[in-house]
Amino acid sequence: MKPRLLDDNLYGFDSPQQSYWEASADNPGMNAPALEGNGSCDVAIIGGGYTGLSAALHLARDHDVDVQVLEAGHIGWGASGRNGGFCCVGGSALHGQDLIKYAGREKAREWYQAAMQSVDYTRSLIADESIDCEPTGNAEITVAHSRTAADKMRSDCDVLPAALGAQLEFISGDECRERFFASEEMFGASISQPTFALHPLRYCRGLARSAVQHGAKLHQHSQVIEWNKEADGTHSLTTENGRLRARRVIYACNAFVQEDLYPLFYGRTLPVISAIVVTRPLTAAELDLYNWRTENPTASSRQLLNYFRLLPDRRFLFGGRGDSTGDAEGERATYAELVAALHRIWPQWANVEINYRWHGLICFTRSFCPSVGRLADDPSIYFGFGYHGNGVAAASMTGMLLAEWTGTGKMPAGLPGVARGLSKRFPLPSLRKQYFQLGLRIARWRDSRG
Repeated sequence: MKPRLLDDNLYGFDSPQQSYWEASADNPGMNAPALEGNGSCDVAIIGGGYTGLSAALHLARDHDVDVQVLEAGHIGWGASGRNGGFCCVGGSALHGQDLIKYAGREKAREWYQAAMQSVDYTRSLIADESIDCEPTGNAEITVAHSRTAADKMRSDCDVLPAALGAQLEFISGDECRERFFASEEMFGASISQPTFALHPLRYCRGLARSAVQHGAKLHQHSQVIEWNKEADGTHSLTTENGRLRARRVIYACNAFVQEDLYPLFYGRTLPVISAIVVTRPLTAAELDLYNWRTENPTASSRQLLNYFRLLPDRRFLFGGRGDSTGDAEGERATYAELVAALHRIWPQWANVEINYRWHGLICFTRSFCPSVGRLADDPSIYFGFGYHGNGVAAASMTGMLLAEWTGTGKMPAGLPGVARGLSKRFPLPSLRKQYFQLGLRIARWRDSRG
C-alpha cells in the first residue's frame, strides 16, 4: 500500500474518535460482522458512510438488488459519524455568485435547485425510515465577520433569489442579535432555507439499519486491501479475512479514498482536516449573556471557516478547519486554535469547560464540486465523493442517485451537470498537501484583512 497523503494518525480504522456523537448516540452500534471467507453479490459498495449506506438502502429497497457494503472502520467511523450535523444547501465549495461565474447561470441554478432538493429529500428519508436523529432548526445562519463580508452577503441576498431560486434573507447585525444571538463578530447575517441540524451518527446508523431491514448486507472492519478485475468481468475485492466478488462496484469513500486500489482514482481528491470541540451544557444565565435563542446551525463568513450550533442538551459545538498534516502535534495545535477562536468570539464563555474534541477528514476536488458518475473506461464502476464539508444532504442524495443509476443502467435525470463525471486530477498530485498549506496561509491573510 502506498504511503498516505496525510499522517497515519488520521486513519485509525480500529479506533473511533472520542466524539460527543459517539458518546450520545444512544442507539447501539450495528451488528455488521467483518467479511469472512468468499462471498458474492450483484453490487459491492466500498464505504459505509452516507453515500454508501444511502445507495445500499435504495438498491435493496427500490431496485431489489443484492448489495453488500464493505467499511474499513465501524459504520459511521468517518465523516458521516463525526461531522457538525448540518443538513444544509451545500456540497460545493463554490457559493453564490462564484458558482455562477464558474458554471454559468443555467448550470449554477440547476446545481442550487438540486442542493435544495437534497435537504428536503433527506428530511423525507428520515421520516420515511423513522430514523431518530434529533432534527432541530429550520434555517442556516451565516454571520458576516466584517463590514466587507456584510456587503458581499447583502449583494448575494439581492442577486441569488432571482438567479438561482435561493431562499435567502439578509438581516442586520442588530436584528441578528435580537432574533438569534449576539457575538463579537456581528456585522450582519444571511438566513438560508431549507436547512436543519441533526445528530449525524444517529442518522448514519439509522440509514444502516434501514438498509439491513430491506435486505442489504453490511460488513464493518473490512478494509479493502486489493481490488482486481477477473477474466469474466467480475470485481474481486479482498479484505484481511475474506473476498467479495461483484458484478458492479460503487466507490464511496470520500476523503478516505484508497488511491492505490484503483489507479484511475489517484490524485483526484484533496483530504482536508476539520476539527470540532463541544462544551459542557451551558446554563440559562450563560446563554443569556449572548441572548442565545436559536438551534439553527450557523457558520461564519471567514475564509478559514468556523461553524457552530447549540445542541439539544445546551452544549455548544464549535468547529473549523485544522492543520495540514494531521499528526499528534498538529492535532493539539488545531484544538488550541479552535478554542482560542471560540473565546475570541464569545469571551464571556472563556471559562466554560470543553468536554469533547475530535477531528477527521473532509474531501475537496479540483473543481470544488462533487464528483458523481460511472467510469468511462469501466462502466461497471460507479463513484460519488467530494462534498467539501457539507455532505449530509449531498451525500444522501448522491447515494440515492447512484442506486438509481446502478439499478436501472440509466444516468438519473436529477444529477446536476456540474457534479457529473470523474473530477480532474490535481496537478502534481504528490504536492497536494503543500497546496493545502498554501491555501491555509492565503485564508488566514484574507481573514486578517476583513
